[in-house]
Amino acid sequence: MRDIRRRGAIALGVTGLVAPLTLALGSAPAQAASNCTTQKGPYQKQVEKFLGRPVDGKQSAADCKAIKAFQTKHGITPNIGYAGSVTWGVMDLMNKQKAVGTKPNAAGKCPTNKGRIACVNLTLQISWIQDGSRLVYGPVPVRTGRNGYETRTGLKKIYWRDIDHVSNIYDVPMPYSQFFDGGQAFHSVNLSMWNPPGSHGCVNMTPATAKKYWSLLKNGDDVFVYGRKPGT
Repeated sequence: MRDIRRRGAIALGVTGLVAPLTLALGSAPAQAASNCTTQKGPYQKQVEKFLGRPVDGKQSAADCKAIKAFQTKHGITPNIGYAGSVTWGVMDLMNKQKAVGTKPNAAGKCPTNKGRIACVNLTLQISWIQDGSRLVYGPVPVRTGRNGYETRTGLKKIYWRDIDHVSNIYDVPMPYSQFFDGGQAFHSVNLSMWNPPGSHGCVNMTPATAKKYWSLLKNGDDVFVYGRKPGT
């Protein structure tokens, strides 16, 4: 796909400003999103533990309120306080990201012989910048391509940067865009990094992270993308 609004035939990375995924497994109660369900979900205990609630596997009004607040914050629908697979999937991913700590490349999958390089682990939905084996920045959570629009894996190079890029396909801003593979780029979005289902292939970042990447990277720097995003 091509975006020619700002640079002729240069391809652009498309943001993932799309409607969130609904609950995927099990049958959610048929209630309006503004209500709070009284039914427990299949991941009730796990969700209770994550939220610091009493872990009894029973849905309470306080449980529902806490779950609903989490769903609303991260764009999970329907946000009715039901402990379903999507809600737990987001929480489980957060746990795994936290467990990485300050050693995102412990398995050595991102090259350490390239000098400065931006690494993207699709499986854990994290990114970081390293110089050789030295961690420069991160790891930080990111939001990559959803099913059918996967962020492509492999070794890339940043080839074009546009701090005020705008997509004429979706007419949405893509601040701090750094393109590394055709239409795929790092750029900021005003969304939760755990908002499902994901982008249209770009690596979405918070504004603060995108600004930091902009300051640390330049044209010609390497980018390495590996793994597979859950649900793709």
